[in-house]
Amino acid sequence: MTTKQSVLSAARPYLPWAVFALILGAVFVPNWRLFVGYFEQHPVTPHAPDWALAARLPLMIKLHVLAALSALVIGGVILFKPKGSGFHRTLGWAWVLAMAAAAISSLFITELNRGAWSIIHLLSGWTIIGLPMAIYAIRRKQVQTHQRAMTGMFIGGLIVAGVLAFMPGRFMFDFLLG
Repeated sequence: MTTKQSVLSAARPYLPWAVFALILGAVFVPNWRLFVGYFEQHPVTPHAPDWALAARLPLMIKLHVLAALSALVIGGVILFKPKGSGFHRTLGWAWVLAMAAAAISSLFITELNRGAWSIIHLLSGWTIIGLPMAIYAIRRKQVQTHQRAMTGMFIGGLIVAGVLAFMPGRFMFDFLLG
């Protein structure tokens, strides 16, 4: 293997994230004044959780928030514990169930887009397809494929979607910041 091939194979796992960063940059950099102007007109004021607002939510949104928060906590524990143990497998199945519940319940949440799915629902589709594929990979002893898929769903399906959930006008923003 040449040096050029080893550099390319070492960079391969980071290629999707580099493409994602370039797309984000292409969207945000030319429009930075729009974002700054929006937040000047709509100041962020952190406050204690608005439990009355949470109580008024439809059941499907409550289920989605509970499942997503559960998956976030369980996934965080899984990331920092040794892999392959019985504890990892048990928590892993709990995480898969929580992620599946969050992804499926999100398909019924369309209020923000006038009854239609939004671009964030692509993450739900990715998760619904990716979970069984990652389980299939680990059953075939393809540990690296399993690890990449699960980490990608954790980052994309929970971290990225979680950040998007705090956009103005969404429940999490109003619940804690609006």
